[in-house]
Amino acid sequence: MLDRPPTREGWIARAAALTIEGRAFIGGAYVDALDGATFARVSPIDGKVFAHVADCGEADVDRAVRAARAAFDSGVWRDADPQRKKAVLLRFASLIRENAEELALLETLDVGKVIANTLDVDVPFCANCIQYYGELADKLTDEIAPLGREDVAMVRREPLGVVGAIVPWNYPLIIAAWKIGPALVAGNSVVLKPAEQSPLASLVLGRLARQAGLPDGVLNIVPGFGEKAGKPLALHPDVDMIAFTGSTEVGKLMMVYAGSSNMKRVALECGGKSPHVVMADADLDAAAEAIAWGIYYNQGETCHAGSRVLAHASIRAALVEKIAAAQRAQIPLGHPFDREAQLGAMVDERQMQRVLGYIELGVKEGARIAHGGARALAETGGFYIEPTILDGAVNSMRIAQEEIFGPVVVIVPFETEAEAVGLANDTIYGLAAAVWTRDMNAAHRLTRAIRAGTVWVNTYDRSSLATPFGGFKQSGFGRDRSPHAIDKYMDFKTIWTSYR
Repeated sequence: MLDRPPTREGWIARAAALTIEGRAFIGGAYVDALDGATFARVSPIDGKVFAHVADCGEADVDRAVRAARAAFDSGVWRDADPQRKKAVLLRFASLIRENAEELALLETLDVGKVIANTLDVDVPFCANCIQYYGELADKLTDEIAPLGREDVAMVRREPLGVVGAIVPWNYPLIIAAWKIGPALVAGNSVVLKPAEQSPLASLVLGRLARQAGLPDGVLNIVPGFGEKAGKPLALHPDVDMIAFTGSTEVGKLMMVYAGSSNMKRVALECGGKSPHVVMADADLDAAAEAIAWGIYYNQGETCHAGSRVLAHASIRAALVEKIAAAQRAQIPLGHPFDREAQLGAMVDERQMQRVLGYIELGVKEGARIAHGGARALAETGGFYIEPTILDGAVNSMRIAQEEIFGPVVVIVPFETEAEAVGLANDTIYGLAAAVWTRDMNAAHRLTRAIRAGTVWVNTYDRSSLATPFGGFKQSGFGRDRSPHAIDKYMDFKTIWTSYR
């Protein structure tokens, strides 16, 4: 158990004492961008510059890809004994836990989430994911096809080669681990491109992986902006796959880049507008608590945040009051280093203004602010928004169709079960959903009818590394988590022998 400072000032002092590494990690070493360029990291906590990071471009991406390709072609990791892969990945997970405070502080400084969550959720979940895939290293098996006596066909798993992993800023460590873990256990080399808003904790992973015994060049980390570093990575002719998590708009560009370069594989986990369907017989207290956590946790900056509440008209007003009450009681907004805070800063000023713009748009469209709705803690210089409820919306409104990616929940009433299903599916997204009802027959009907990668019943945001995560429709394709995630990082080769 870490000795945690009891005050905001204690955490600020520990953050100030950090030695922050902002260089790229390529070929087993930290290096500056080839042209020496850097960019400033402004913490959303207080709006102040706290670090400078290598501003990598096409030449740096090429250097990283060449290092990854050389490592892959050498076979130093690709052909390593499964027991060795397992030992390295388990040591990697252990080192992540040993360096939890450094990682948590960097992630909080970068993206504004509260320190309690980076310590208790983001860092442990990152380590657990690496450990999970490490444990699978000696459990991946090839197949023998069922044929006649004269033929034997082996179906062998083979790694793809160089994987480009492009990850977002909302869960930098967790989602990086979702890509790194299965890609490495499959035997690939990886070039990780963290979001420009959240590179610092990811860069530490390079040091820890090398310390754990991962060979040089197998994991490379290239910070920089999407157009300058992400696009060249997606277009690179020697990258065999792009694993991307981010917006649907950019996800579509990944497909264009893959098609216009070398037909590299693409796996996408993109946006969401996930509905809670709250039936008239639902336990409103349980639903309200889960809805509040499902939209206000991590400032609503979660791809599967429950941002639409489809509420039966008979219970809508009571549910809105209970959601607001649950937020006030359990999810206070505050400085990320305050012990009691559960909702911190938006990632940057641009995102704050975007979310405030959606709130203003919602009012213009005809919705009503039932809770929150304004900027908060402006005196800190940081980027905070009150947890917000927009009531009385219609599903055709932009606030009910577009991903706001902030602490804003939209309430849409319905009258019948069939109407609820239609509203739930009336969006381009299909990442997640929830159904709230005491009638299990209705629950089964609704979960079958709703088009989403995960549908919870009388709960929300419960997860396990044992279950796959991903979406339908324009929420993407391919799955993170679970053993199923490994398959997309591998190819299957048939070796056929005839005995005649």
